[in-house]
Amino acid sequence: MDSKVLRNHLRFLYEQLYILKKMRLIFLLISLFPSYAFAQAVCTAVSRAKLDSTLMALWCMDSHTKPVSDLVVLIGEGLIHTPYVEHTLEMPGGESLVINLEGLDCTTFVETVVAMARTAQLGDYSLEAYARQLQFLRYRDGQIAGYPSRLHYFSDWIYDNQQRGILKDISHQIGGQEYKNQVGFMSANPQHYAQLQNRETVEAMLQIEAGIRSRSYYYLPKALVESLESNIQPGDLIAITISRDDLDISHVGIAVEQNGRIHLMHASTQSKKVEISNKPLSDYLQAHKSQTGIMVGRLADAR
Repeated sequence: MDSKVLRNHLRFLYEQLYILKKMRLIFLLISLFPSYAFAQAVCTAVSRAKLDSTLMALWCMDSHTKPVSDLVVLIGEGLIHTPYVEHTLEMPGGESLVINLEGLDCTTFVETVVAMARTAQLGDYSLEAYARQLQFLRYRDGQIAGYPSRLHYFSDWIYDNQQRGILKDISHQIGGQEYKNQVGFMSANPQHYAQLQNRETVEAMLQIEAGIRSRSYYYLPKALVESLESNIQPGDLIAITISRDDLDISHVGIAVEQNGRIHLMHASTQSKKVEISNKPLSDYLQAHKSQTGIMVGRLADAR
């Protein structure tokens, strides 16, 4: 099955899932793969069916033989038009692994796509395998140990996943300049986070932020992105830096190529859906005053 056919197949399946949901027949698709109860996981029936149908399509195309960069572009394109929804990971009670394909924000879009690609490359198309990969990406050292163990700052997400061989931060390698990363927003503004309402958790975040500030980072200033664009490959992860001193990254997405230029595939806060930017990445950055440049992560194959 070629890439174009797979993309059309995925989009058709997603459309049918929403129809089935309205008809209260969504559970018919749950039987496609064995049911699985993953420890500390939350997954709706609709998300489960959407995930199962995607994994089934990837299995049909022998995706374990394909490079991870090709898979993330392919899978991401299959999620185009998925609604943009914020705060889907903020569940009451203890920290849980949330699997939600009904609505995605920019970070959960990237995590969902990368976890699917790694699952497919490893040749195990089960929900259990996907949940393992998602947890591995989302949490420090791949372990759930309360709210602070989630990689809230994306520069920390890049660093932690680089330490475990999932990707390489290539920002310096492709011409980036030193980036002063002085995160501190979360611990300074606990009122914005339901899980930061006790001093112990805030103290844990303070320590995490201090660790982030102690490292060296590089970024491509937006004025240089167009001239350095040839160093960015489809499937690279793009993290957009911000002018605020206490935050690191304002938005994330995946690099795709259109008409010889690099564009951003992302869950857009403006259109409220997953899409590919109309403008090339460099022009997209110029249109957003608070965005200062990009960090670039290149995924490693999961084999």
